[in-house]
Amino acid sequence: MDRAEQVQGEQQVIQFLVEPLQRLGLAKPSTLTIKQFDEMVAELSQKLAYMSRTNLEALAETAAANAGGKEQDRFPIALKILKWAADIQPPGDDASPLIRAVFAKPLGRDAVAQGWAPELLAELRQSRRWPTDYVVTRIKQKADDAVRQLQRMDAAVGQGDDLPPEQLVWRERRLAITARCAEIATLGSNA
Repeated sequence: MDRAEQVQGEQQVIQFLVEPLQRLGLAKPSTLTIKQFDEMVAELSQKLAYMSRTNLEALAETAAANAGGKEQDRFPIALKILKWAADIQPPGDDASPLIRAVFAKPLGRDAVAQGWAPELLAELRQSRRWPTDYVVTRIKQKADDAVRQLQRMDAAVGQGDDLPPEQLVWRERRLAITARCAEIATLGSNA
């Protein structure tokens, strides 16, 4: 997402999420100052800029149905809104600061270079947590067969052998995911 798309997305968050909730009469949470509420709205706008208009409208409906406060007349806190947003429209890999950061670090670059980036990406999508050493070891073990299979296929292709169609499809998909992980690493490095 480039800067212009980010700005447009943030404006859509205000237009289709924040303003509709405010028009319904939802006030800032009582635990926040006006400044803190404004900062929360700004951060929500940045983090949810990837969402489509339809999904923002669905998120507004969800947030309105789950308003905070004793009288249920308060804007829900950002943490809840972000959880609902992830259920409605999970952020793309390139929109996730966590995924960008992991792939921009040596861990992610090693995963791309050594061929286990698809498994790392799948783990990050599922857990939404920085992988511990134990998790990395488990990811590498899980990827081991696929990495060896790709190496065998690359060797066969290098020798001029033809691969069966299903192996070609698998190989191309794996290479595409690995290339996407390399792109994410570049995005994370430029941030």
